Amino acid sequence: MTAEPIHLDPEELFYNPAFTQGVIAPAGKTLYVGGQLGSDSTGKLLDGVAAQTKQAMRNVLAVLAAAGTGPEHVVKLNIYLGADVDSAAGYAASREVWGDHRTAITVVSVASQGRPGALVQIDAVALIPD
Repeated sequence: MTAEPIHLDPEELFYNPAFTQGVIAPAGKTLYVGGQLGSDSTGKLLDGVAAQTKQAMRNVLAVLAAAGTGPEHVVKLNIYLGADVDSAAGYAASREVWGDHRTAITVVSVASQGRPGALVQIDAVALIPD
């Protein structure tokens, strides 16, 4: 039996096709994906918010795949954008890679990232199916 996340979208709250208001995560193995930057396999940061966001999402997907899970099992994403980053550009870029996998999400503007030049950092919590 595979545990699937249950999406909560109360009628009293705004419905958004990109994210859900809450997720119930059934008991089971859980993966916590550490913050992923927009850097490639050599550690080089890509140029610009769109390129970094796409790469950070690809990095999250790589960690998910290594654990035997995927975006359909993610119950929470946190996206940390640099203070001067255009959030609309970051959102559009993330959707290109992430697709239509709805999850609970938090997007926060931060003064700076832990690595100079990093514009975005993304972490996730996911279920690992049986």
